[in-house]
Amino acid sequence: MISFSNTELYALIAGFVWPLTRILGLIATAPLFGNLSIPVRVKAALGVMLALVIAPTVPEVPASDPMSLAGALILAQQLVIGLAMGFSMRIVFAAVEMAGEVAGLTMGFGFATFFDPQTRGRSSAISQFLSLLALMIFLALNIHLVLLATLADSFVSMPISAAGDMKGFRDLANWGGLIFSAGAQLALPIIAALLITNIALGILTRAAPQLNLFGIGFPITLGAGFLVLALVLPYLSTPLERLFIEGLNVVRQFSLQPVR
Repeated sequence: MISFSNTELYALIAGFVWPLTRILGLIATAPLFGNLSIPVRVKAALGVMLALVIAPTVPEVPASDPMSLAGALILAQQLVIGLAMGFSMRIVFAAVEMAGEVAGLTMGFGFATFFDPQTRGRSSAISQFLSLLALMIFLALNIHLVLLATLADSFVSMPISAAGDMKGFRDLANWGGLIFSAGAQLALPIIAALLITNIALGILTRAAPQLNLFGIGFPITLGAGFLVLALVLPYLSTPLERLFIEGLNVVRQFSLQPVR
């Protein structure tokens, strides 16, 4: 007859529930995995499957009752760690979406907005297009697999314990500034081209006041924006790849293993 003591039973439950919590936290916020169009049952099944694979390799967990206050605090800590790791990669997509919003508004495309199921808000057509492009590059570079591998490594570099290091979270807060800097840099070619176009239209209006600026200005700026966007697209893979690598480096602050 097989028998377990209370301590062994608590260790068995905690050894599965605590890693599962960190994994589900990442799945809830990471790009692709956390998409709202994916059913919750599929996300939960993926988390349980990953936990069954990763849990046997996790170092020894604290000998605490999972139902006690100390166990609940460790559970909350693992959830926050998983959410932070997934959110680090989500910031990259937020920067791309901001670049699309700025480019769309500059082109005069602000009226063309769609419902974004990811954020449950409205975003411009250019923002949706660039976000899908970033997602395709995300999959083509296998960043989603590297992210899961980094999650598995984090249980060794940041083992489950009652004490936590906040250094990684400070880096995550600093990483949030990427939304504005990278977004502006990605949209800069379109902004610069449309600035030159608007200056040319202004000079043309001064030279020929009888021209209807509102009649010709919108199609010209819209066409110039699409032309520059088509010229820029082949070169977007390099900066997006760099952003994904920097995002992985922020995630790996938990494991202290920078990506080369």
